[in-house]
Amino acid sequence: MSPRRRPPHTPQLLLAAALLGALLAPPAAAVTPYRPSSGGGVPLRVATYNIHAGAGSDGVFDLDRQTAELRSLDADVIGLQEVDRHWGARSAWRDLAGELARRLRMHVSFAPIYSLDPARPGAPRAEYGVAVLSRHRIVSAENHEITRLSTQHPNPVPAPAPGFGEVVVRVRGLPVHVYVTHLDYRPNPAVRVAQVADTRRIMAEDRGPKILLGDLNAEPAAPELAPLWRELTDADPAAPTFPAQDPVKRIDFVAVSKGDRGDRTDQGDHGGSPYGGREAPVRGTITVRKAWVPESVASDHRPVVADLVVRPRGR
Repeated sequence: MSPRRRPPHTPQLLLAAALLGALLAPPAAAVTPYRPSSGGGVPLRVATYNIHAGAGSDGVFDLDRQTAELRSLDADVIGLQEVDRHWGARSAWRDLAGELARRLRMHVSFAPIYSLDPARPGAPRAEYGVAVLSRHRIVSAENHEITRLSTQHPNPVPAPAPGFGEVVVRVRGLPVHVYVTHLDYRPNPAVRVAQVADTRRIMAEDRGPKILLGDLNAEPAAPELAPLWRELTDADPAAPTFPAQDPVKRIDFVAVSKGDRGDRTDQGDHGGSPYGGREAPVRGTITVRKAWVPESVASDHRPVVADLVVRPRGR
């Protein structure tokens, strides 16, 4: 017995199927725009921005204004500080990290410094911290502890606390570690000294290209930051970032790893390679092409933007 033949697909049927598929399909993921490569490397634009819980230099909460500012940066990866999630009335109890990610069509990873019980049963936790927005898929994320002096206790003592965020994104197949941080604001640098030591220890555990984004609450030549520059290169936009209206200090940074130590490779679960027995190198280099500070009053800080080039080792 011969199988029944399927009826031919008419143009009308094909058009109807296409329309139905478009209606049912999920929203398209964010796509990294093409930028010309440089010497075989992959271009990557990154930014750091302290968003002041959604308020501008005028003190007015305006997430539309900040969304427009972030969109104008056209960055592939953005590190955010002073990010509220259902924190309080100052940000209308909203999830700023989630909203900005949706509006910009980017992936998001949020790393809370504080995560408090909600004011009423069933409400979301009140959280405040840092976040990474990325056009590239985030393949892993971690919230590290560093030394902090809490603002939630009347008599705090320095102690380990979360809020040093790390994500790994794959840039054209190469893993890139991105860290976002917000260091202590007090004039006494003692806590920042400990935080820098913690930062270096955590970052030393990883290999491959690394990017540090953050509000360090100290200027580039501050003694407490000096150890960072042993392994990292300051993108150095040569312009102040704070306060936004008439900035006089540069306390917001993009910094990249100077180079790798060791020859670590990705391994399979049993010590072999997931690439058919061939080791997949994770080493690479990252360099700064240019950096700048856009004029903006959408926050009490100005953002820092840097154009980077990521290359696998040997190119």
